[in-house]
Amino acid sequence: MKIGNNADLASTLSHTAAAKQQAKVAATPAPAAETAARSAAKAGNAGVPVTLSENVLTAALGRSATDFNAEKVAAVKSAIEKGSFRVNAEAVADKMLENAAETLSYAQARRSH
Repeated sequence: MKIGNNADLASTLSHTAAAKQQAKVAATPAPAAETAARSAAKAGNAGVPVTLSENVLTAALGRSATDFNAEKVAAVKSAIEKGSFRVNAEAVADKMLENAAETLSYAQARRSH
């Protein structure tokens, strides 16, 4: 089990970029803001063509619908509702450290290329 997801990071980065663009538009004078808003709307509607490699398609098709244990999910949900669920802080900390190490090694590998 991984804590965190690189897709979440990409989503956060795109939201941050969009927020910066909106702040930039808000800070411009009214006529320029209208022009910027129109061009941003056009860009948002333009779309970007995306193609998936065969490896991605094969992986998506090969993934079964049982990627999780429904019984365990139900048991955890029940424990939360009853107030008896306890978090294993050591396991969470270990996963956070593993995730941080993975992220750092990925970043260092990208810098060295």
